Amino acid sequence: MHIWVDADACPKAIKEILFRVAARTRIMVTLVANQALYVPPSPYLRSLQVPKGFDVADNEIVARVSDGDLVITADIPLAAEAIAKGARVLTPRGEPYDRGTIQAALSMRNFMDTLRSSGVETGGPSAMSQKDQHTFARELERLLPRC
Repeated sequence: MHIWVDADACPKAIKEILFRVAARTRIMVTLVANQALYVPPSPYLRSLQVPKGFDVADNEIVARVSDGDLVITADIPLAAEAIAKGARVLTPRGEPYDRGTIQAALSMRNFMDTLRSSGVETGGPSAMSQKDQHTFARELERLLPRC
């Protein structure tokens, strides 16, 4: 298993949870972003900087992800592509996606995109809360292999 992180918009608190998990479980975690990111020194952590551009980090994750890997992202199209390659997906708020739930998420995303493009203000996501962080940590533990 490898954990791939869509790191450009991933909250710092979630990255810190992932850093601790990598050290404890010895599972490789790679943060992919279009900017340089700090990762603590560890043989289980790395940062992969990709060129700036629309979906460049997403495309890099899709190119590298394998069956059984875990992708951390809030990007629904990236989640769908990762699932199609056999990966599991978890959002930074702790919502897991799989083959059974991703189509509904894509449909809702497309619907909201249509609303926004027609001028309807839909608002953005709420700020990351402690509850979100706990939910993420709990779901991450559930998805990790049992040692």
